[in-house]
Parts: sequence; structure tokens; C-alpha cells
Amino acid sequence: LTGVTTGGPIIVTGLTNGTAYTFTVRATNAIGAGPPSAPSNSVTPAAPLPSFAYITNQSSNNVSVIDIATNTVVATVAVGAAPFGVGVNPAGTRAFITNRSSNNVSVIDTTTNAVVATVVVGTDPQGVAVNPAGTRAYVANNVSNNVSVIDTTTNTVVAAVAVGNFPFGVAVNPAGTRVYVGNFNSDTVSVIDTATHAVVATVAVRTNPRGVALNPAGTRAYVANRGSDNVSVIDTATNTVVATVAVGFLPYGVAINPVGTRAYVANANSNNVSVIDTATNTVVATVAVGVRPSGVVVNAAGTRAYVANTDSDDVSVFDTATNTVVATVAVETGPIAFGAFIGGPSGAQLNQDYSGAWSNASESGWGLSVIRGASGLYGIIMYHYNQTNNPTWYFMAGGGF
Repeated sequence: LTGVTTGGPIIVTGLTNGTAYTFTVRATNAIGAGPPSAPSNSVTPAAPLPSFAYITNQSSNNVSVIDIATNTVVATVAVGAAPFGVGVNPAGTRAFITNRSSNNVSVIDTTTNAVVATVVVGTDPQGVAVNPAGTRAYVANNVSNNVSVIDTTTNTVVAAVAVGNFPFGVAVNPAGTRVYVGNFNSDTVSVIDTATHAVVATVAVRTNPRGVALNPAGTRAYVANRGSDNVSVIDTATNTVVATVAVGFLPYGVAINPVGTRAYVANANSNNVSVIDTATNTVVATVAVGVRPSGVVVNAAGTRAYVANTDSDDVSVFDTATNTVVATVAVETGPIAFGAFIGGPSGAQLNQDYSGAWSNASESGWGLSVIRGASGLYGIIMYHYNQTNNPTWYFMAGGGF
């Protein structure tokens, strides 16, 4: 398998699942060809992992499981009363469902689609988020004005953290060190230190904050303010609001794409989704969806957004490149799906080591990574490290193997 480029990506196709590959690089110009680099570390393509969306149906007391490869419901799981929030662990093996009227959390084994544990939490649990290590789940209890911290190994509550009035949305930063909680009646966001279970900052936002999401770098938190029809953008280094973006009526859920360039806000009373350019903090598109959209999430590849429409009992799927709806999936009654409701590993890099020698002595090494996403997309990225260990990405192959 060979490829030639004058500076663009080399697309390597025809790779066989289960076969180990190494790559070498040779630089060529008008004078001639240099010697090949040493072989990269080996990588082995594998079959794509399936990925699913877990949709809480508040009025039918169950969860619809959607295979996002086919946009079909493949299972329906009975849970507690008035299921609301969803959090899926990074491995995609457990889905945590908050049941508002049962005051507990159902833990679903995603392999069998069966409830394997029920964890009693505070009163009226709503938002839930799982930390990047998959070891803790954080549950916002709306009436108890606190956050329950669940040990996901034992499925027991190990702490309860007092926050503001009517906590609603919850999100964990990528480092797992901070939890951000939108307090609906306090018009604030509580910032919790996960090591001490203490609130270390309280950030004033606009009216009735609901959904909260962090960008992949963990540098910005986006808060959907239901009562003021806008989104507060928080600088997480200073815990200050650095921008306020007007969106549709009654914004509910918010999600960020995997590269952090777009924020998606479900506007419940506008029946649409606002698409925010995070570089300029401006709305660059508005996508019409179903009736009373609530939860929204973006797949690991960043190519599709999924929106739970509470009053039309369906999920809208739209193409993020064209901002057009490409599928509508019927579910049960009253879908909410508040939180990060798509499961499966997200954008993990495997075999990320750099090795080999480059013919220029001022440069230090080439490496090769396999990228595997929850959407089933795969790719190979070849990169180079210089003497200061700063990576320059040269070649990428995606899909088709």
C-alpha cells in the first residue's frame, strides 16, 4: 500500500481488519528522494464498535435505545417513574437514568439493555453526568438542592453536595476535576471540586439556567438560560461570563461538537436548534426540528446531531455539515433525553507513540495513531514530533477499512 502527496493528506484504503500495519515516509523534491524513515509503530484496524442513543421517555417510564448507525429503535427498557436525565459512561457499558418521580437512578447494562441497579438519590433528580474515568456519576436533585455523587463501581451514593436552588443541568470537565451545575432558581452555576466535594465557585448567569456543557478543552462552559432565551459562556479559568448569546425561545439542552467549534442549543418553544460558532459566539444557523425539543447531543464524529422532541414523540437527526434533518425516529411518549445520551467510546486514540528517525537531524520522530469513534468511523493519522515535542499532523486516512 503506497501513497504520494505534495502536501495534502494521504488516504490509505484497503486495510484489513485484524492485520497489523507499519508505515514509512520518504521525502521527495526536484533534487531527488531522501531515505525512508524508520517504520512507525504498528497499528491494527478493528471492526467498528456500535453506538446507541438512550432516549428517556418521561410519560411512558422507559428508555428507547436507538442504533445510530441505522436510526432504528432496537430496544425499550423499563425504568423508574418519569425518567429524565441520561449519562453514559465513557466505555459505553452503562447508562445512568434519573427518574424524577421515583427519586432514584436506574443503571442500565448497555450490553443486555437490562437495569442492573437502582440507586436512591435526592428528591426530583434531573441532570446526570459521568466523569471521564467512568468512576463517578453526578446527579442534580432539583428539590433537594444538592448533587448526589455515585460510585459507579458499587452503585452507592458516596457524597451529597449542597448547591443553589433547583439544580438542573450538570456537566463534568474533561479533566474530571470540576463539575458545573446550573441552578434554575438561583440564576447561577455552582462549580464543584471533585476531589473535595466542595463548591469552589458560584457564577452568576442569566435567568433560569438549565442545560450545561463543556467544550473539549475544558476552557468554556455553555449554559442554556431558559428564562432569558440566551446562552452564557463561562471562562472556566476565571469563572466569569465572557459572552452571552441570544438564541430561540426557552432554550433547554446544549451540546458541543467534538472539536469545540459549534454549540447546539435546543429551543423548546421555537421548535428548533440554534447553532453557535464558538469562535465568534454568534448563531450561524437555525435548524427546524420536532415539537418542543429538549435534549440534544452530537455524535463522536461530529457529523450528526440528535434532538429529543418531547411533544412530537420522536428524535430528529440532522447533518451538521448542511444543518438539515436527515432522519426522524419515532420513540415512546414524552422523550426528554436531557444530557449526553449517546453511548460508546468517543474519539479514543490507540497506539499513540512516536518512534522512528527522520532524515533531517533537527526533527525527532514519526508516529502513527488509529482513531476510533463511537460513530463507527476509523482513521489513521501519521504525525511528527520535533525536538520540543510539538506535534505536526501530516497524513490522515479515514473510513473504508
